[in-house]
Amino acid sequence: MNRIYNVSSRGYFTLVGFSDQPQLENVLFWLMLIFYCLTIVGNITIILISFLEPRLHTPMYFFLSNFSLLELCFTTSCVPQMLVNLWGPEKTISYIGCAIQLYVFLWLGATECILLVIMAVDRSVAICRPLHYVSIMHPRLCLQLVILAWGSGLIQSIIQIPSTLHLPFCHHHRVDDFVCEVPAMIRLSCGDTTYNEIQLSISSIILLVVPLTLILISYGAITNAILKVKSTAGQKKAIGICGSHLLVISLFYCTVTAVYLQPKSQYSEKQEKFFTLFYAVVTPTLNPLIYTLRNKEVKIALRQLLRQELN
Repeated sequence: MNRIYNVSSRGYFTLVGFSDQPQLENVLFWLMLIFYCLTIVGNITIILISFLEPRLHTPMYFFLSNFSLLELCFTTSCVPQMLVNLWGPEKTISYIGCAIQLYVFLWLGATECILLVIMAVDRSVAICRPLHYVSIMHPRLCLQLVILAWGSGLIQSIIQIPSTLHLPFCHHHRVDDFVCEVPAMIRLSCGDTTYNEIQLSISSIILLVVPLTLILISYGAITNAILKVKSTAGQKKAIGICGSHLLVISLFYCTVTAVYLQPKSQYSEKQEKFFTLFYAVVTPTLNPLIYTLRNKEVKIALRQLLRQELN
């Protein structure tokens, strides 16, 4: 007989991860700990530089500092729990903890998708309409766009998560993943998940396909504008700034789409776990490095702040 339980009857889930490969888990623990520490240091550095350096008080760095704050919150919502589960044999998470993680994980993930679009549009305006950039991207509009990103992500989470939590989960409550996220929770259900899968597909199209399309349109306009620039130095600067953003977008979208657009795909569940690890742990670590190593203004500001501290 197919046994289906209400989650409140047991009160917890088991996050399986790679529990069948303890040696791999030991390696992943130390790697994730290092990446998490680098994420904290790197993103806090970008936030401080953007706040303390007057020359970086521009829309681009306002959005970038919000992006860094988002990455800090995103990793903190899941990595500490991952580390606890990887360290010892106990791999459980309470129902309340899983519910909170579901809400926060989807909220911040959806916000990141929208924020990446805003950052692409900002670069498009800066390069395609440089003379009108200041008047278009004024502080009030920038604040409104950031509120829109965070608010839209929260609304998406509030709409989607309740239906996921009301699924009839199988008696074992073993989530075959490192975190409580929607595709993994749908797979855990022993009931009819048609509605949830349709809901996930629609939200994935809205939050992944539509934003990615807008980003590609923005960068199409940027590419066209760059080709018209006669100055080689101007072209290199524009390509350097936009290249960093495109690299961040590629890292995020390539892994997230593999998990959310095709929850029952040709990828094995083990591969999906690695994709989850990549966009939840690795990408937030690489983003500060990408923006600082490829951005002269940030490197100059960082050197000046370090000199001031040393003096």
